[in-house]
Amino acid sequence: MKLKKLFFITLLFCILISCGDKHPTLPNVPVNFYIYPNNIDYINLNYYGGHEYFTGGVNGIIVYRLGEWEFTAFDRACPHDWDDPTAPRVSVEDDGITLRCERCTSLYNILDGGIISGPSKYTLKRYQTNYDGMRLRVHN
Repeated sequence: MKLKKLFFITLLFCILISCGDKHPTLPNVPVNFYIYPNNIDYINLNYYGGHEYFTGGVNGIIVYRLGEWEFTAFDRACPHDWDDPTAPRVSVEDDGITLRCERCTSLYNILDGGIISGPSKYTLKRYQTNYDGMRLRVHN
């Protein structure tokens, strides 16, 4: 009986964890690509605080270098008005640490995608990153 209960709890936990990748407003679009940050094509990812824009996701992807081994990636679709085909993409501000939607003026923190100000009620959609020292994988 205890084994059945343990199995049920484990199964329930796995189901809840698998649902954690969903964003409350943005559709789930498959993302899975590799880049080589040390390549000259991605020169801005060679230093901490550097970023590059990529195609993919709902409306493009921003990859940002946090540290020697750590990167973060967010969808460029603003959660507030992503379904408007004329909505601009979220872009990195000149300060290098905030992201802004030009349409609704929402500001987001580039470190975690959290809301700083504006009408948006949701954080940016974040993608997983894995870096092995040579190759960076961005995926969901």
